[in-house]
Order: sequence, then structure tokens, then C-alpha cells
Amino acid sequence: MVLKFAVSVILSGNLLYNLTGSMAPTSQLDDTLLRCIGCGAITPVAESGLTCEKCGDLLEVVFPHPGTGSEKLNAATLKAIWRERRSSRLPQDQSGVWRFREVLPSLGKELPITLGEGNTPLYELSLCSRLTGVHQLYAKHQGMNPTGSFKDTGMTVASSFARKDGFRWVACASTGNTSASMAAYAARGGMYSLVLIPEGKISWGKLSQSLDYGAVTCQVKTDFDGCMRVLNEIVKHKAIYVLNSINPFRLEGQKTVAFELMEQFDWEPPDHIIVPGGNLGNSSALGKAFQEMKDLGLITRLPKISIIQAEGANPLVRTIREKGGKELVSVQAETMATAIRIGSPASWKKALRILEATGGTVEQVTEVEIALAKAEIGADGIGCEPASAVTLAGLKKLVKQGFVKADESVVLVLTGHVLKDPDFTLKFHRGDLFTGTPYENEARVLVPRQRAPIVLEASVDAVLKTLEQAEKQN
Repeated sequence: MVLKFAVSVILSGNLLYNLTGSMAPTSQLDDTLLRCIGCGAITPVAESGLTCEKCGDLLEVVFPHPGTGSEKLNAATLKAIWRERRSSRLPQDQSGVWRFREVLPSLGKELPITLGEGNTPLYELSLCSRLTGVHQLYAKHQGMNPTGSFKDTGMTVASSFARKDGFRWVACASTGNTSASMAAYAARGGMYSLVLIPEGKISWGKLSQSLDYGAVTCQVKTDFDGCMRVLNEIVKHKAIYVLNSINPFRLEGQKTVAFELMEQFDWEPPDHIIVPGGNLGNSSALGKAFQEMKDLGLITRLPKISIIQAEGANPLVRTIREKGGKELVSVQAETMATAIRIGSPASWKKALRILEATGGTVEQVTEVEIALAKAEIGADGIGCEPASAVTLAGLKKLVKQGFVKADESVVLVLTGHVLKDPDFTLKFHRGDLFTGTPYENEARVLVPRQRAPIVLEASVDAVLKTLEQAEKQN
């Protein structure tokens, strides 16, 4: 990997902490700027699009941190502020994103669009711990957000800035979760929303959400990357605010997951954090957050952040293994884990520098390995969508490789709710998920985890006999 991690620019100025919930900075001037991750050019938000006008690369948000200026807030004070807000009834304090607003770009006097996102649980995975041999294994379940995925933490910030800037329309290309989240926050904020999704390549559960939230939903005869190309052309003809992860304000919201996680760990970072790899905005956001926390003195070290991709949608894996990280290797993505079915990820450069900064790694897993891992997480009483399960499947490989040690602590970031793709789960347990596919023989390993519905006569004896058989199997 050749890209070096760039620490966030610390600019002059300061933010005002106000326990009553004020969103205003000490000055009415907005000090938030955007910086190109490629050439480093810095531009005021009002004068910039979503990519660098000089080199076309992605942008990231830079703004005054609470550790600077005359109203300096040290680590202990910040922790106390964030803890105190948990008892507040103000909507912005009940949000697991805006509760950390000292490390977010300021909305000025505007209030955020919020659905009470964040505040997601951290679970211990006892069964999966035994299966992997990792003694301290946890799941940070972002599928417990309002629309069922991690997208909500970023969408509350990006949609709030869209409304602040006067946009009537917001839009996204999506494999499902982004569209559901964007449509919900647009509806909540009184804006129109446009969704472009690949025809036939999205879970019906996710599609139903964007319909219910009132989005203009278009099934386009292409893949995700094709939808993104169409959207990029549309915005040249109409004032529409793009809410895909190329939007730097999305990543600002998503980074608060790390702050919340560290609260749950009493500010002692785990050894490893493992995330699914799709468009790669999530890993980028987490890495940015941990670096900021270290700069602010909230933590003393960085966890290793590793990214797992599906074997059929593995552009980052191939970029590193075949090109040494110098050039993106785009692929024709194909995987049943639809949330990460992306062949040309926008945030690949950001993800590379996070791997470099934290000492993380990348790995890929097969369709059968994903399906098995999903069932194993489910057997722990948690449940997640297929894309989330790549984390456990990848962890197994990292343990075998010796990259993760048995006595190290590991957090799997589960990105989506189990009900996001119920068809996958039903087909798995019926035993026909891989019927007629090249994976049919390999999928025999899944049989012990399958729990198909049992049709019985309406008798007590039939049910009791079934229970006895179940006990013998376990």
C-alpha cells in the first residue's frame, strides 16, 4: 500500500458547548471546509461540489475540533458532556450521532433531521467465540438503527446539510440500504427523494422501504455502478443533492459509531475491528473517527481495522494483491450479499489509507462461507443480513492465518438487520439457496445449520416426537 494516512487538519476556531442543546458555533461563520484526499486542495463548503474541482478526487470534511481554541474542551470534559446528554430529552441529544456534535460539522442554528439513530447495542457472541477460538468476540449491531442499517448514522448528517443548503431534492444510487435510509430522512425533513436501484438485484425488503417512505424509485437496467453513472449525469440537469457515500457529510455521521463503541468499551479500544467492504465508506469513516479520538486524547492507540469482501465482489482485495494499492481494479460484482455487490467502490483510496494507518488487512470469502457465518451469528440469537456475515467468515480466515490471536479482542460491525433480506434466510433453511448454482456441492456443509419448517399432524405426540429428535441432533 502506497497511500499514507493523512491526519485531519486542525483549523483555528472553536465550537461552543451548550448543554441545553444549542447547535451554534461561537461564531456565526461556518468554519467547515472540504479537503481533497488526492491533491489536498481546501475549499469552503459553499463553493464546492462533492468531488475536487482540481483533480476529481473525493473530499473529506475538516473543521475546528473541540480540542482547539479559547473554549478548549479536554478529553475528560468531552466524555462528561456526551454522558450527560444521554439523560436529555432533546431530539439532538437522544440521537446517537448528534450527541457527539462537538466532533461533527456545525449546522449553525439549524436543528438536525433525526430519527433517534445510533444508540446501537454491543453484543457478546458466545457461540461464535467458541467457533472461532477468539475469547473476546463482540458484535456492534448497526442493523438496529431506525431503518435497519448503518446508513442512518451518516444520513442524518448529510440530509440535514442538504436541507440547510435549501435543496428540495435528494438522490442516491443504491443496492438497498442507502435508498431506504435516504428516503426516510428525506421524508422526515420535508424533501423529495429519487432512488436509482439495479433492476432485479435488490432485496424486496429493502425496496419496500423506499416505496413506503415516498421515494421516486426507479429500477434501472444496469448494476450499481451503472446507476451511479446515470445519477452523476442527472445532477448536471437538476438541482439534486447526492447522498451516496461520496458525500463527505455521510462519513462524518458514520464515524460516530466509533465514538459510541468506545463509550461502550470505557474508552479502551479493542485489538481488531472487522467491517464488510462494499463502497468502503464505512471503514473510511471508522478510521477517521479513531484517528480523531487519538488526536483528542480520548484513546491512546488505534485498533486494527480490517475489511472483508465477497469473493465475487472483491475490488479492494484485487487492488491490493494485484496492483499494490496503486490502481483500482474494478470488477463485475456478483454476490448474494447484495449490500456489498459493488464493483467499483468510490472510497477505495480512503479505505487504503485506513488499512495503512491501523495495520489492518483485507480478505475475501465465498458465498457458502457467508451463508454459514450468517447462520452461526443467527444461532447466537442476533441475526443480520448476508453482507454483515462476511465479518465472521473473514475472522475465521484471519485466525487461521495468525493475524488475529485467540487472546485478542475483536468487534464485528454488523451493518444490516436480519429482516433486510428474509428471502435469503428462508432459502437457506429450506436448503435451496444454492440449488442449481456452482456452489451446490460445497453447500452441503450448511445442512447442520439448516432449520426448515416442519409440517406435522395436529397432535401432541407428533410435536413431542419432533422435540425429542431435535434434542438428539443438538
